Amino acid sequence: MKPPARAGSFWQSLAFALAGMRHAIRSQRNLRIHITIAVAVVIAGFALGISRTEWAVVVTLIALVIGLELLNTAIETLVDLASPEPHSLAKVAKDTAAGAILVAALGSAAAGLIIFLPRLWQIFS
Repeated sequence: MKPPARAGSFWQSLAFALAGMRHAIRSQRNLRIHITIAVAVVIAGFALGISRTEWAVVVTLIALVIGLELLNTAIETLVDLASPEPHSLAKVAKDTAAGAILVAALGSAAAGLIIFLPRLWQIFS
């Protein structure tokens, strides 16, 4: 088996990263869900006129959740490679990586409520 290609330049590194993201978007349903929610949040941010500081929080949290989802995909792929048969430690690794995403998603949702609820309350009250 041929060893994987190594990046010789910044542009090759970028191409490899984009290939990994494309693969994850195509193969990971939860990543597509997170991206859909992120798009909705960005649209809501423009519609509700959130502040620059709030944008910084929103963008950081979107990047955190999507980045963790990509990392989870990498961990799951490596675990499957290393342990093709079911193993209790493989399950722990996969479940823990998924738990990291859950923590980030719940924290992001809480921050979103703090940012968006007061504006929505003003509109609908």
